[in-house]
Amino acid sequence: MRALQLERLDGPEGLKLVDVPEPEAGDQVLIDVVAAGVSFPDLLLTQGKYQMKPPLPFVPGVDVAGVVRSAPAGAGVKAGDKVMAFTMLGGWADVVAVAPGMTFRIPEGWSFETAAGTVMNYHTAYFALHRRGRLRTGETVMIHGGAGGLGTAAIQVARGSGARVFAVVSTEEKAEVARSAGADRAFLSSGDWVSRVMDATKGKGVGMVFDSVGGDMFDQSIKCLAPEGRLLVVGFASGRIPEVKVNRLLLNNIDVVGVAWGAFVMQKPQYAAEAGKALAGLADKGFVEPVVSKVFPLEQAADALRELESRQATGKVVLRLREG
Repeated sequence: MRALQLERLDGPEGLKLVDVPEPEAGDQVLIDVVAAGVSFPDLLLTQGKYQMKPPLPFVPGVDVAGVVRSAPAGAGVKAGDKVMAFTMLGGWADVVAVAPGMTFRIPEGWSFETAAGTVMNYHTAYFALHRRGRLRTGETVMIHGGAGGLGTAAIQVARGSGARVFAVVSTEEKAEVARSAGADRAFLSSGDWVSRVMDATKGKGVGMVFDSVGGDMFDQSIKCLAPEGRLLVVGFASGRIPEVKVNRLLLNNIDVVGVAWGAFVMQKPQYAAEAGKALAGLADKGFVEPVVSKVFPLEQAADALRELESRQATGKVVLRLREG
């Protein structure tokens, strides 16, 4: 089968299309991949900057969508089902083997491209907002990077959960993407965006910040939190891991909360089913539908990664492997 292998840690240039044996099914779900997501962890993996450092060569790809070829008894899916799944590695290949607990049916009416970028982003957003953030109906949530794949997922999950949603983005084009995803307000990160957020809340601040950017955005976000607000540390797309003086947390009874969905579901895999059921309910109600910006053929995965690297991408970038 075809697979895109990373042969050296040179970023997108380290990828090579190769022919490798198909995986054995064992007690896993075997999926013929139609489309695969392109994510920020994929980019970091190609650069050797991700916390997980698999030995070379390896096949990147954390999310896929396709058709079940075979499934073990009790898997919840069967041969012929259209599914989306979380692979962590190996998704950029014609066939993947995935744990049953990380395989989910595609909602009615969704394309394979739409489903390909779903599991990691939406499960991360749900875990962050509900399990770690303790989101309450009616709260105001501020989401950094609100036009990206994870940001638009967080917007939709927060809005579907009854929150008022603010997005912070870098351009007016991205502000429109965030609003289209469901954000009530979008603020440009240039200038004094903190004052604009505080004005929009009549000086009260927001109840929660979903921060996948880190760096200066984290530093400024603390100023936007209402008393007993929560700042969710989801990632560091800016490249700088911030630090905080804890006296700033004490004064307003603020929480800084770590979010690592992948590590959590490895310890408690049953949580994936709970989140999957909740997200399916939000999809049925029309709140959840991934925003896909560009679709590339598998052979152009390097170009897809460069879209992320240049910060040009909005929504989810997807690879197409076959017709489905």
